[in-house]
Amino acid sequence: MAIEPDTKNWTWVIGTACPDCGFDGATLAFRDVPSVIAENAAAWPEQLARPDVRQRPDDRTWSPLEYGAHVRDVHRKMTERLRLVLAEDDPAFPNWDQDATAVQDRYGEQDPAVVARELTDAARDAAAAFAAVPDGAVGRTGRRSDGSAFTVTTLATYYAHDPVHHLWDVRRTAHRTG
Repeated sequence: MAIEPDTKNWTWVIGTACPDCGFDGATLAFRDVPSVIAENAAAWPEQLARPDVRQRPDDRTWSPLEYGAHVRDVHRKMTERLRLVLAEDDPAFPNWDQDATAVQDRYGEQDPAVVARELTDAARDAAAAFAAVPDGAVGRTGRRSDGSAFTVTTLATYYAHDPVHHLWDVRRTAHRTG
């Protein structure tokens, strides 16, 4: 069963603390993003090895496996967007429908061990890409298809929230499915 798409515009996490997971984008320094990504990625293999990895806690919430596959793809997508911003002047990011991707790629049917490995690899690549950004490039800009504008710095903050929030999601649901 498909999950109802999340239509919230989460860009507010760039400057305001998330009341759910506690991530505070206003206090995150750009140069700290690679370590946030690396630390977060290190926690995912355990979540993807859970016995209930394929089980949704309810009809509105992804399983840990679906969240893990999504986070893997977020790492890939944000690395792609960073490279685009660094290569072009104010590019428009190609649209990415994360909910359609989850259905099309059958997130819930993927091999959890493969997802864990791919997530770790994608996070490592993303952390390295953000760590390599020269100081003079952090103000470069790009735009999402909905018109939301990002600098490299705000893209990094927005991006860092996603895996942090989703790790919080799977940890909080552990007691409901286990």
